[in-house]
Amino acid sequence: MTTTLKEKLKKLPLDRQNKIKARSAELIAEEMTRQELRRSLKLTQAQIAQRLQIDQGNVSRIEQRTDLMLSTLRKYIEALGGELQLVARFPDDQVITLAEVFESEEVEEVEAK
Repeated sequence: MTTTLKEKLKKLPLDRQNKIKARSAELIAEEMTRQELRRSLKLTQAQIAQRLQIDQGNVSRIEQRTDLMLSTLRKYIEALGGELQLVARFPDDQVITLAEVFESEEVEEVEAK
């Protein structure tokens, strides 16, 4: 008889189960899309548009684009109430936080496709 993952997890000590759940939540949070992040903060596209002084359609396009200017992403994250940090990780486990990479203060206008 085969055992499911759910059954195996139930057999683990409770503290181990909690650690697994916490790490799972961290991994899921790390992979959130911009739209999921906005929704998790209970904000609408209209609210973000107002904060960025752009129209709601542009917010939608910002959330859907896969290639954004860093300055646009920074402004979007700030409109959500956060701060964007750019971190470079190297094979030798060296981690460097890059500063002064945001030159433009304007949010790019995203053209509809």
